[in-house]
Amino acid sequence: MITKRQLLKGSALMAAATLATPGRSADATVTPALTPITGDIDPISVREREARVARAQALMNWHKIDAILLEPGPAMLYFTGIKWWRSERLTCVVIPRKGEIGVITPFFEEPSVRESMTFGDDVRTWHEHESPFKRVAQLLADRDIKAGKLGLEASVRWFVADGLRAAAPKMKLVSADPITRGCRMIKSPTEIALMKKANEITLRAYGEVYRQLQAGMTPADVNTLMRNAQTALGGSGVWTMALFGEASAYPHGTDQPQEIKPGQIVLMDCGCAVEGYQSDISRTFVFGEPNAEQTRIWNLVRQGQNVAFEAAKIGVPAGKVDDAVRAFYQKEGFGPDYQLPGLSHRTGHGIGMEGHEPVNFVRGETTPLAPGMCFSNEPGIYLPGDFGVRLEDCIYMTEQGPQWFTRPPENVNNPLGSLA
Repeated sequence: MITKRQLLKGSALMAAATLATPGRSADATVTPALTPITGDIDPISVREREARVARAQALMNWHKIDAILLEPGPAMLYFTGIKWWRSERLTCVVIPRKGEIGVITPFFEEPSVRESMTFGDDVRTWHEHESPFKRVAQLLADRDIKAGKLGLEASVRWFVADGLRAAAPKMKLVSADPITRGCRMIKSPTEIALMKKANEITLRAYGEVYRQLQAGMTPADVNTLMRNAQTALGGSGVWTMALFGEASAYPHGTDQPQEIKPGQIVLMDCGCAVEGYQSDISRTFVFGEPNAEQTRIWNLVRQGQNVAFEAAKIGVPAGKVDDAVRAFYQKEGFGPDYQLPGLSHRTGHGIGMEGHEPVNFVRGETTPLAPGMCFSNEPGIYLPGDFGVRLEDCIYMTEQGPQWFTRPPENVNNPLGSLA
């Protein structure tokens, strides 16, 4: 059962942060049903998607790439609004350096693909006995591209690349990352707003879950609470991870049986999407009274977040943020470098339509920080065999420097944080 101290603490936290109703014991009345909070969002407009294609075409001119090919996934959704999936039957989008985009899809999928198209009308179909790659080659030829460079993202599958080489032998396959990354790395105000809403959903869900933690719960129990709360609040594609005690010392956990016990660390890493844009928040609680060592490590990690935030200045290479955190932790007796006990992973990662995107806060990353970039800020400390602490809040870069999507918590007794 939840202790009296936890009930009082939960009640005060929820009232202060307005994230959930006051805490109460497990045998109290059922929590009122959560409702979606996404009614005020503005989806990405057709005009913005067309501007993205124009930006991609400008970058193709700069990099001398004649066209790029996108398989279903975040990049296809980003540029076209088409929501599709990958299978052995190729559906793809071709963006030429000049002219209209084109879609290749199986004949029987055309009506469904057209349903999610937001602009463009050049859809070319293929039957089961035909080659989709010949359709790609013909589309390129119709855009006056018979030879040159065709860009593919790193995630494009081998059979697609192999089929393109055979169907368009005069095309040289190159990386499309300079184009897709060049567009997606800098978020627009609308994208930032969608990410704020996704983060709001996840933070509010944390408030619901924190209030309901009980001794004896398993990771599956806690994950179910978090998944249901994020979904009820309007999040899609929700994901959750809950680690207890020693398992929290391993960033992605363990398969060993776990259950919540008094005085134990509960580390959670969770997120969702709104209109395809992601949140990613980690919180570390102590179930009951934190001991001195738990409090010390928690406070150091919280300071580590501040070190990263203060180091993230416009024009600074992204890797310098990671360097600053490691230097701080080493002075406190952790590391050195990526050694344990200490911070064994990068300080943060890019985030947007994917939970992990370039660029990262990692040693050696030379890309300068620029307005519109978004990152996680998660400099955990892990003590193998004992416990770990990770606090993660995402930031976005502005002309004036970094801004929080969610404000980190201030101490282990008030471990939720608040909306920025």
